[in-house]
Amino acid sequence: MHTEFADILDNFRLENTGVPIYVQLREQVLRALGAGRLAPGDQMPTMRQVAVALKIDLNTVRHAYDELERLGAVTLVRGRGSFVAAPPPRADAATRTAEIDNLAKQTIATAAAMGIDPTALADRIAALAQQKETKP
Repeated sequence: MHTEFADILDNFRLENTGVPIYVQLREQVLRALGAGRLAPGDQMPTMRQVAVALKIDLNTVRHAYDELERLGAVTLVRGRGSFVAAPPPRADAATRTAEIDNLAKQTIATAAAMGIDPTALADRIAALAQQKETKP
């Protein structure tokens, strides 16, 4: 296994919280992208490597990778592997606003389903974004 793969896999943690494993895996990959631990063009560990390392079913990993591909975060290349996708080109202002509204509505719905106050979540998101901006 490549060192980069080991580094990526070492950061994955599955918890017994009732959240489906594929969702936990998907979210951890998205967090790694957001934190800059994974960059566009980086090769992802194979689905089999993830399944073996985390001791989970291969179909569970496939589900997570399929979701990541659907979201545009990962590109699956037959015979070569999975790669972190380049960010999409900037959309026009109206499209971007619609995308932001859609994401905000999804986040509010998820927060409500988890019993989290959307206003408190928005405050926390703003604080985390501010921290990210101030880091070197």
